[in-house]
Amino acid sequence: MAWIEPEVTRKPRRPMFLCVLSNTKTAHIPKLSAAGKTAELTDYTPAGDAELMETGNIISVPVLPMTPPYDTPTPAIMTRSALKLTDIPYHFINSGLIVTPEVPCIDLKAKPGEDIREPVAVRDVQGIYERAKFFARRLRNQVDHVVIGESIPGGTTTAMGVLMALGYNGNVSSSADENPLELKKRVVEEGMKASGLTFGCLKDDPMKAIACMGDPMMPAVVGLVAGFQDSYISVVLAGGTQMAAVYAVIKHLGFNTEKLALATTRYVVEDKSANFTELTRELGVPVVYVADPGFGKSELKGLHRYETGTIKEGAGAGGAMYLAGLYGITQEDFRSEVENVCKLLKAGH
Repeated sequence: MAWIEPEVTRKPRRPMFLCVLSNTKTAHIPKLSAAGKTAELTDYTPAGDAELMETGNIISVPVLPMTPPYDTPTPAIMTRSALKLTDIPYHFINSGLIVTPEVPCIDLKAKPGEDIREPVAVRDVQGIYERAKFFARRLRNQVDHVVIGESIPGGTTTAMGVLMALGYNGNVSSSADENPLELKKRVVEEGMKASGLTFGCLKDDPMKAIACMGDPMMPAVVGLVAGFQDSYISVVLAGGTQMAAVYAVIKHLGFNTEKLALATTRYVVEDKSANFTELTRELGVPVVYVADPGFGKSELKGLHRYETGTIKEGAGAGGAMYLAGLYGITQEDFRSEVENVCKLLKAGH
């Protein structure tokens, strides 16, 4: 069995990796997100992820993004490893950060997302979309294959909110081994009530679904995909239920999805508390790539925790591993590189 399913063999001539970095104040709700040691520290997670992916360490943030109790390191270690092994060009995109990383970023001039229990969760949705679309159009002559990832704590809850507004039952995944699904559902219900929404009422207005229930990562990714439409460029959305929600928005906008695919990790697909596989089938996603880094064979306890459900996806990890597979990197070589990154960071032991 290949470590990327379905097995990938076609190496693109000009691939590129993009990672959208955002914050939503929804992540401040206690016990909602495990993408940081405390709810407050989730503000630093996207910036820390970007610095780690760029430099192999953190620069300006106070602590490496990790999940207790075994200091399970952020999925950004996987993305860092894949980018290093393949030497694929990449860009970070700031779409509503609270903390800005000390690495180069494309700035979409977006504000951080509000708590979805507020009447407006994302301001200037159309402006974020248009600026992202403009940036993608500037890239069209440089690429033939684009993988788009994200880093946004609290993003599975906003994904659930958008899916509900569009008419899908999205039992989303979680960055914790115990998925706080009932809490997420309660937060989404409160958010829909605050915005005067009912299940499926925005199926014909997906951008309003983002404005009311989403986060600033979403219009950025949708805008990027729009910028690559009507071209030979194929796009892979790198993420689990969050990117499934983005795909739903794209579908409801009437975009051509023939050249779209999703890539995620085995840990998302096997999450019994979520319905990722059923959701992607209902949405009609053409291809879903599933990557398995084989962390059960690792000597590091922190990486073993991925096997038990502590963190599953993030920072485009599934898509980054998909790119590694395109370049002929083996599971063993990839895992070895991840372990090297962890040892340098003194993380995951």
